[in-house]
Amino acid sequence: MKRLEDLSPIAHRIIDAAEQLIQQNGYNGFSYDDISRQVGLKKPSIHHHFATKANLVSMVVERYTSRFASLLSEIERSNHTALEKLNGYIQLFSKTFETNRRLCVCGMLGAEADILPPEITKAVGEFFELNQQWLTKVFEEGTKSLEFKGEISSKKQALYLLSALEGAMIVGRGVGSDSALLEVAQSAIHSLVK
Repeated sequence: MKRLEDLSPIAHRIIDAAEQLIQQNGYNGFSYDDISRQVGLKKPSIHHHFATKANLVSMVVERYTSRFASLLSEIERSNHTALEKLNGYIQLFSKTFETNRRLCVCGMLGAEADILPPEITKAVGEFFELNQQWLTKVFEEGTKSLEFKGEISSKKQALYLLSALEGAMIVGRGVGSDSALLEVAQSAIHSLVK
């Protein structure tokens, strides 16, 4: 499989379209026909860049995870307290949801994990592991600095917040609420902060 840095601008446009379609409709909710209409390419041109849908979606997840990791590093550099870092993290989800109630790519794919090709399921798991490790570290910092209660383990707090944010996006879309994500995030933070 190709590496992200080796992809052409056209391949990145295809990935952009696939990412948006996954965020709106999930893995089974789009086809190369949809991408063809969105980017103005014929299906054979899309197949030239990505022979299979699994190849394409694997690249979408790889790029999404890479970008997310870069954003986490930026949050780490630009925020001093654990609470500031968590608020920066929440904003990543909020910005995604603000765009036509799009969901996290890996949240959407995670809901379909039982029907996905194994390489995609593995990549989605790596995205969630990245998030859990980063959040666990932030919760450990916050507990050590006495910002957080520390009543439950940092690892469990990380899973709780990640699950709350992913779930809030789904419920927010389901009930047509633009504020559900931030309301859930505020409640989650309130329950964890001293």
